[in-house]
Amino acid sequence: MPDVRLASPQGKWILFTTVLGSSMAMLDSTVVNVALPRIGRDLDASLSALQWTVNAYMLTLAGLILLGGSLGDQYGRRKIFVIGVVWFASASLLCGLAPTAGVLVGARALQGIGGALLTPGSLALIQASFHPDDRARAVGLWSGFGGIGAAVGPFLGGWLVDGPGWRWVFLLNVPLALLCVPVALRHVPESADGRVHGRFDILGAVLGALALGLVTYALIQGGTVAYVVGALGIATAVAFVYVEKRRPDPMLPLGIFASRQFSALNLVTLCVYGAFGGYFFLTALQLQVVAGYSALAAGTALLPTTALMLLFSARSGALADRIGPRIPLTVGPLLCAGAMLLMLRIGEDANYLTDVLPAVLVMGVGLVTLVAPLTASVLASVDTARAGIASGINNAAARAASLIAVAALPLLAGMGPGAYRSPAAFDAAFDRAMPICAGVLVVGAALAFALVRRPAPGCVRPECRTHGNVTSPPIEAKSR
Repeated sequence: MPDVRLASPQGKWILFTTVLGSSMAMLDSTVVNVALPRIGRDLDASLSALQWTVNAYMLTLAGLILLGGSLGDQYGRRKIFVIGVVWFASASLLCGLAPTAGVLVGARALQGIGGALLTPGSLALIQASFHPDDRARAVGLWSGFGGIGAAVGPFLGGWLVDGPGWRWVFLLNVPLALLCVPVALRHVPESADGRVHGRFDILGAVLGALALGLVTYALIQGGTVAYVVGALGIATAVAFVYVEKRRPDPMLPLGIFASRQFSALNLVTLCVYGAFGGYFFLTALQLQVVAGYSALAAGTALLPTTALMLLFSARSGALADRIGPRIPLTVGPLLCAGAMLLMLRIGEDANYLTDVLPAVLVMGVGLVTLVAPLTASVLASVDTARAGIASGINNAAARAASLIAVAALPLLAGMGPGAYRSPAAFDAAFDRAMPICAGVLVVGAALAFALVRRPAPGCVRPECRTHGNVTSPPIEAKSR
């Protein structure tokens, strides 16, 4: 039984290093969007290169995050966490030194691999290290400090872009890792799950990531070849399902989708996080390219959304416990859809108080209403023993949805390769894109209203009750 107490020096060091490690990956999920216009100008990159700068990271992270958690369970959570931090920092150094957009995209893909190794391990280390009497408080502090990191991320990213330069958005991870790794090796006890045996589903992980990559390539690149690549991506996805169905220990156990509630909740997740992925990618560009905001101003402009989530997500989860998830999961996406339509007010020389802030606040209220009940409902929809894998699947689904949205939305909105260099062209495409995102959210709300039901009494509840990350739902570790 774990016996580290939170008040002890070792307990504080464990909390420190897990927050620091997870914050590295969380920050890079948000701050890069703010840096995109400057990256594009400095590297003479097309819009598709900027899409790949975001998507290369999400591709490997979404495709491998389930595998990363399994590796930690078998080979040692601290070991895999430390490897993930070192890998992530090394890839970040390559990002910061990248001479071309192509090198940056490749380094971002490597970053995602590191993120897939360290993200599941940070919470698992807390759950495996702390005494049961202190674990809930430790998880609460971990998620709270992580939420603060997510809130500060766009502000910090904007300051770095306008000051030392966009490369420091990535280079900052190197000193953080140099601080995190020695503390982890000295103060964090090693732990593993003795019940985990057998081979890992490497083939499944490769096929899943390859399917996402091929479909993403087809959507971003366009042209005649896109139909061939897209068809190959769909065929790879079919092969992935076939392999997962036949393997004795699959990365993605398809039997979990026998729960209609779980399947419905993941459909809602695909809709809402797909819309969010497109929204945050394009809004950071709209504020800088069209409204003329600096990177710092654009990052700060979106801060109220994350702050509201950080302050009220736990209370939203408690409310959903009382009234059931159906109403929050219906109302939340509708509020977010309204926020995206309000974003249409952002044009040339947009006033923050009258044109931007109302939409940002409504978006924050919508996310507060939605995220915590969605996480709780996912965990409640499966048996207790499968709560960890259910959370991992839901997290991966959200990231995959964002990946596809960032690839598809510029195509659907008619953005050309140089659209972000022309304020008028980008503004027109943004005005077409936001209603598309809003429509997807309305579909998600309709699915929630029609399919989501109140969970049975005594089901699993989330341990991460405070949440500030806008790019994906919280991930719960397998070991509880």
